[in-house]
Amino acid sequence: MRPGQAAGASRGPAGSAQKGRPRFAKPLTPAGLIGWTALSAILPGTAHLRAGHRRTGYILLGIFGLLLATAVVSGFIIANNAGFLTRDSTLTTGVVLAIVGGLAWFLLLLSSYISLKPERLSGRGQIVSGIVVGVLCVSVMAPFALTASTVLTIQDAADAIFPSEGEDPVATPIKHEDPWGGRERVNFLLVGGDGAGNREGIRTDSMTVASVHIKTGNTAMFSLPRNLQHVHFPTGTALGKRFPNGFMRELPNGGLLNEVWQYAEDHPEVMPGKKDGQRGPRALMDAIGHTLNLKIDYYALVNMYGFAHLVDAIGGLKIKVERDIPWGGLYGTAGTIKAGYRTLSGEEALWYGRSRVGSDDFSRMARQRCVIGAFAQQATPSVVLTNFVKIASVAKRMARTNIPRELLEHIAELGLKVKDARIVSLQFVPPEFYTGSPDWQKIRTATARTLRQSVQPTRRPQAAPASPGASGTTPAPGASSATPAPGASGVTPSPTPTRTRVAAAKPSQTPTQNGKNAQSLSEICGF
Repeated sequence: MRPGQAAGASRGPAGSAQKGRPRFAKPLTPAGLIGWTALSAILPGTAHLRAGHRRTGYILLGIFGLLLATAVVSGFIIANNAGFLTRDSTLTTGVVLAIVGGLAWFLLLLSSYISLKPERLSGRGQIVSGIVVGVLCVSVMAPFALTASTVLTIQDAADAIFPSEGEDPVATPIKHEDPWGGRERVNFLLVGGDGAGNREGIRTDSMTVASVHIKTGNTAMFSLPRNLQHVHFPTGTALGKRFPNGFMRELPNGGLLNEVWQYAEDHPEVMPGKKDGQRGPRALMDAIGHTLNLKIDYYALVNMYGFAHLVDAIGGLKIKVERDIPWGGLYGTAGTIKAGYRTLSGEEALWYGRSRVGSDDFSRMARQRCVIGAFAQQATPSVVLTNFVKIASVAKRMARTNIPRELLEHIAELGLKVKDARIVSLQFVPPEFYTGSPDWQKIRTATARTLRQSVQPTRRPQAAPASPGASGTTPAPGASSATPAPGASGVTPSPTPTRTRVAAAKPSQTPTQNGKNAQSLSEICGF
């Protein structure tokens, strides 16, 4: 064999080995090694490809692409099923995935760094690159840790605020095949509690019923004045027996609606079998439900001072201020909220709804209604998610409700409908409704009419008003398309009275007319 052939033969295996194990085009510098490692955090597998480990690199890229596609598809699915995010199983899965993801990305960067062979660098280069990559490994875990922490906060807040089904035996039960139990509407009592540190108990300063049409999300809001006197309770209940003629009817200047909650809490004998904290809301739900001829399904109470923190948590409240409102104390010495479109801080929003300087309770009710409406519009899902940790912290300390935890996912889906739906509002204040001697039948008639208006088209021809019908005609509770109530515009009252949910108290007559329509919050508040 010739020498050349022998040499060629000896080089053959080496040449094939070199083809099987690609080498770097040129040695990596510390900066290059760090850059390729960092790039692998965004595009997993790129560092392995650069190191010549093609199979591993392509597998990692494929897995990443599959995960990305799965995330996009899941996003579209969840967008149409917002309640899915509130499930305990979903939240637990989210925490597990965040932990696994953080560990996986940590190992990915570590593997990418090792595959680039840092031992080929100088001693100084190895130290610098090792420190920087170590920081990168910890840094890529931060978003996953934040995600896990946020999800745990959501889960903890939901469990703290919303009781498990069965904790409140009088709450409307949930049927899993139909969480609303075949109802056309669900009625929530929204309460602003004045539980300041210098007062004992809770005074329900703001009381609003939100009646939501489940199919459309259209909502009718009813604001009840805190000084509505001598409300009645359903026949047969303990409080109905205690006050057959109305709440503290024997006190001409007493028996206000905002005293019902605390009275029930202070007198456990009138509501036997109820736990502390359940008597007050149940008594108020019974009184307001009987007044409006509606079944109040759930309540939610937020301490008024907690509401100020909620406003701050979403970055303030944009609202139209109709006139200058002095605020702070009895004489408005702290400052003035100027008229015009303003972004109010939490404290300013609280005082805007509560200031009595130069105004009465009914003006305050109108402002409170606009504050609630503005908050509902501006607390969008994106805003809530961005500030969720702050919101959850406030809500845990300041909110109470009997909405079952198991219903939360359905409430979330309903809430998204309400944001894009029509909201009409009616407040029972003078001169249309007297608070000292209420005409209960008139309140019920106006309630039923407003419920029908909430599901009607925004604009429709108005006929000449009909004369008020007999007071004995009472609309069915919660009806949105039932026989129109007497006094509705352009409607002739039916001569056949419908049956009420409970026996109504004998109404006291007032000389006010009974034909005022509810208005949308956009019209009232200038949204």
